[in-house]
Amino acid sequence: MYSYTINTNDAGQRLDKFVTKTVRGLPQSLMYKYIRTKRIKVNGKRAHEKDMLAAGDLVEMYIPDEFFSDTAEKTEYERVKLVPEIVYEDENILLCDKKPGILVHVGDEGDKNTADASERETLLFALQAYLVRKGEYNPENENSFAPALCNRIDRNTGGIVILAKNAPTLRLVNEAIREGRVHKKYLCAVHGNARPEATLKGCLRKDYKTKTVQVFDKPVPGGKEILTKYKKLSYRKDADLSLLEVELLTGRTHQIRAHLAHAGLPLLGEGKYGVNREDRKKGYSYQALYSYKLSFDFTDELAYLNGRTFTVKEGNVHFLKEFPSIKLPK
Repeated sequence: MYSYTINTNDAGQRLDKFVTKTVRGLPQSLMYKYIRTKRIKVNGKRAHEKDMLAAGDLVEMYIPDEFFSDTAEKTEYERVKLVPEIVYEDENILLCDKKPGILVHVGDEGDKNTADASERETLLFALQAYLVRKGEYNPENENSFAPALCNRIDRNTGGIVILAKNAPTLRLVNEAIREGRVHKKYLCAVHGNARPEATLKGCLRKDYKTKTVQVFDKPVPGGKEILTKYKKLSYRKDADLSLLEVELLTGRTHQIRAHLAHAGLPLLGEGKYGVNREDRKKGYSYQALYSYKLSFDFTDELAYLNGRTFTVKEGNVHFLKEFPSIKLPK
């Protein structure tokens, strides 16, 4: 018999979710059977798969040892070579500047390279290793929780990624993101002389076969409305390049890249939605896009972060070299 006392990070999730994370070798069909037949109990009583766990609950599992073999996973945090660049950190949250070319975590939708990637090569694993070295995260002390990312950025896009150090923070940040209370600004370099400012409207539809999206001026079946707001910060007439600050009023897959290309402003280095061989010759093997600024509007225990703006280092935005006179907006 295996028993687990629910801690703060385990609380607030369904029993079946907890068991799935804790006993990784147990097939789901057997898990539901064991719950029905009282081989998995909560506080000594029969439980239901949808029961919400609270701190202090005792989960008992009368399950064969063989299913627990995979849960004693030997991590390789000490072998991580990637050193994350921290923008901000406290006891609840960590903001990291992800460099282009780094995979956030295995399984990102639309990334053709994930099949060949290992977990140890991801930013998430590097951040967990960073917290292990600091003594803030010990996998052996956790039943089901591990520090987790609240947002994702495409492999070839750079910018600020949010990591929650505990489960309550993860829930609060995810809720704020869903409600539009996490505000992100992007920088991008595009071909063409953009208008001083604009709010682009359109309809975006995913193509799951090609792992790309299409943008239309009018609603189409299977499409979703998109709104992309930008302001031009600089224009280089000799290179016909504009530097834009972009804000997503809706958050869809590849929205900035596809919407700007649809508007006749393909990103410098863009490979999916606007190919320019001259960009490659200049060394741009991925799109000139960076999530460079972040602010919050929390209404809860994280409200101490309100009123602060977090910005990446100017030198990390590689394509700013095309606009030598520009300074990052504060």
